[in-house]
Amino acid sequence: MDIFLIDGKRRFFHFPVNPEEISISRSKGYETVNMLQYGEFDFVQGDKVKEISFSSFFPKEYNPSYCQYKNIPAPNIAINKLNELLISDHPMQLMITTTGINVPIYLISFNSSFKGGEPGDISFDLTFRTWRDAKVKQKKTSKNGKTTNKSGSRADLKTSNKAYTVKSGDSLSKIAKLELGDSSKWNDIYKLNTKLIGANPNQIKPGQKLVMPT
Repeated sequence: MDIFLIDGKRRFFHFPVNPEEISISRSKGYETVNMLQYGEFDFVQGDKVKEISFSSFFPKEYNPSYCQYKNIPAPNIAINKLNELLISDHPMQLMITTTGINVPIYLISFNSSFKGGEPGDISFDLTFRTWRDAKVKQKKTSKNGKTTNKSGSRADLKTSNKAYTVKSGDSLSKIAKLELGDSSKWNDIYKLNTKLIGANPNQIKPGQKLVMPT
């Protein structure tokens, strides 16, 4: 399992250490109406926005027993990156491989701490809230004077991901050229699929399903 945050400019943040658990909170919204002679009635308003949360840490030094990849970010740099995402007004994509979680989110809560006995490591707790595209109606007047409604979007989240099935004779640079139009972007594919491919990016195998960058 690998956890990525991907912004609208296709920049990836790969969490170096997986959490012990990931919590997903779901609830149903409803409105309570009090009718004078009959009491209270609940009217379902639809599902509320989901929250996803987990805790982990940024290690000062690479340790193969728990780190997902070798070139891990320095803890202070990783913390600064998450602070930037916390104050950002734009949604991003949260992708957790092997779980089916690939959703647009906002980072709504971020807490960090230093623990005794772990010098240089920074622990953190994160909470994400899934983002929904709020549709608005825009009035448009035609030449004949008639007014029509046109649906609009609150914001544009450019990030979307698809899978590519490796074929015989493929290489990451060949796939990058074919799917992304630039063979030099092979490393973007590798970053997303390091767990599947392994330490050597040249050893991809036919039949493997690679998650592709946008």
